[in-house]
Amino acid sequence: MKFTELGLNESLLKAVKEQGYTEPTPIQAQAIPVVIEGRDVLAAAQTGTGKTAGFTLPLLERLSETKPQMKKKQIRVLVLTPTRELAAQVADSIATYGKYMSYKSMVIFGGVGINPQFAAIKKGMDIVIATPGRLLDIASQDGIDFSAVETLVLDEADRMLDMGFINDIKKLMAMMSKKKQTLLFSATFSKEIKALASGLLKDPVLVEVARENSTAGKISQVVYPVDKSRKRELLAQLIKTNDWKQVLVFTRTKHGANKVCKQLEEYSGIKAAAIHGNKSQGARTKALADFKEGRVRVLVATDIAARGIDIDQLPHVVNFELPNVPEDYVHRIGRTGRAGMKGEAVSLVCIDEHDLLKAIERFTKSNIKKVDLEAFRPDPSIEAEPIQNGRGGGKRGGGQRNGNRNGNGNGGRANSRNKKPSKNKPANNKPENDKTPTEKKKKPRNPHAEKIGSNLQAKLDKLDKKSNRRK
Repeated sequence: MKFTELGLNESLLKAVKEQGYTEPTPIQAQAIPVVIEGRDVLAAAQTGTGKTAGFTLPLLERLSETKPQMKKKQIRVLVLTPTRELAAQVADSIATYGKYMSYKSMVIFGGVGINPQFAAIKKGMDIVIATPGRLLDIASQDGIDFSAVETLVLDEADRMLDMGFINDIKKLMAMMSKKKQTLLFSATFSKEIKALASGLLKDPVLVEVARENSTAGKISQVVYPVDKSRKRELLAQLIKTNDWKQVLVFTRTKHGANKVCKQLEEYSGIKAAAIHGNKSQGARTKALADFKEGRVRVLVATDIAARGIDIDQLPHVVNFELPNVPEDYVHRIGRTGRAGMKGEAVSLVCIDEHDLLKAIERFTKSNIKKVDLEAFRPDPSIEAEPIQNGRGGGKRGGGQRNGNRNGNGNGGRANSRNKKPSKNKPANNKPENDKTPTEKKKKPRNPHAEKIGSNLQAKLDKLDKKSNRRK
């Protein structure tokens, strides 16, 4: 099949041809025609198979077919993503394929000033790509009108529909017409997510072009058993011995990402940068740009990056720590082996993570190759320490939008160990979530008030002593 057979206009076909594409991927071939028809779609395909173009191309086609009279603050198409990086990636795709078309689009997420976003949306937009928290902040201040939304897209829908986002999604959908078209695209769909999605879609077309929850066939996967304390040493040796030029490394926590990045540079002389939810948007953008341009050899990231980094021909992905959720493993290693290219996914697994590895193998229905390196053979006397299961622990829906108001964006997840944080120290290993709940600020000490309180307590103690003597 050729792109010319999918019902796309000449402007879109010209842009597609300029990108060097003549034949659509399976997900594009199946999804594009039904999206153009206006059907609701639930689409699942392996990461790196062209899902973004699978909905951006037909959306642009549908926009070109009608030109309704738009009012201020109204939008026609809304694309929701779990992370800023993914929102920017979708916006780039729309700009690439829509370069010969006339339309207005913008990106909305936290981490940047909100006032320019208010000003831009006030004029009305054809397409808005957004993270949920910041979008709700704007909506709560009457900054956007959803009544004219024709199509809603949930990109990385499995993540968008989990407990961290579902409340925000429901609030946003309640502001839209029930007649709209709804598209859900992702690499993984659990049975629970499919059941939940069925309540959001009308007579949807199910598009699945690969075995459910599978990993790309051209990604070679290997596990290296190693003690936790020697992971950094092994990682450095793999990079240097194999002369890896571009490596994306995943950790579970923001603190862990910073630590690995610092150790690689200090002890191994390997240029590295970290990207996670505590980084400013400017720092995240710079780190990603430096990595893409080769100025940084290693990018150390939490799971926010698994849903938003699109790097052509990325050769190596390393799981420095396995994710708690098996679906995240699929998204992590899906950063390599994209668009039919070959890729390598390496996991450094300590004794604490054996259960996580088994869960990943069950989820992907595969046995990952294990390579025992004699120099890094694990110490059999070391006992496993528990790792908290789940997606960061606790309920995440309530406080997340507050974090977004403070410019923290959306997305990502991880966990910390089952140790209670010290009362005197901040917990560094918070669940990785771009929408970090706003922390309560301690009231400043007032020495004058403390002195009054101390004097008052002394007087009370004195009265108690007198009372006891009388008795």
